[in-house]
Amino acid sequence: MEFKIYTDGACSGNPGPGGWGAVIFDKENNQKNISGKEKNTTNNRMELFAAIMGLKKIRNNSDVLIYTDSTYVKNGITEWITNWKKNGWKNANKKPVKNKDLWIKLDNLCEKNNVSWKWVKGHSVNKYNNLADKLATEAINN
Repeated sequence: MEFKIYTDGACSGNPGPGGWGAVIFDKENNQKNISGKEKNTTNNRMELFAAIMGLKKIRNNSDVLIYTDSTYVKNGITEWITNWKKNGWKNANKKPVKNKDLWIKLDNLCEKNNVSWKWVKGHSVNKYNNLADKLATEAINN
């Protein structure tokens, strides 16, 4: 893998102030930490934003492995999005897909790279998922 990205989002209240964090490794194992915040958002938006911002930091046409503790993000981008696009961005209940703007951005970035996704248990033993969580949480207060 050329790049590994660990991502996480956090929200103080849902909706409320939110933060996102990503830990990016290149193939030489150089580490770059990035984070940011939004004034009024949701946890799911911050999870998506972490993946988007991580992918924006790497060059196109790269092999990327993204680690996320969000089944919403992992399942959305690997399984659900195909039907959402086929169904005019409606979910299985015929309702508009939430966070469509961010799903489109994430999908476009994934199409420019060879992206694999791995779910990791949040707030557990994964050092870099915990670091991404810390970056996201700290971003809310900075």
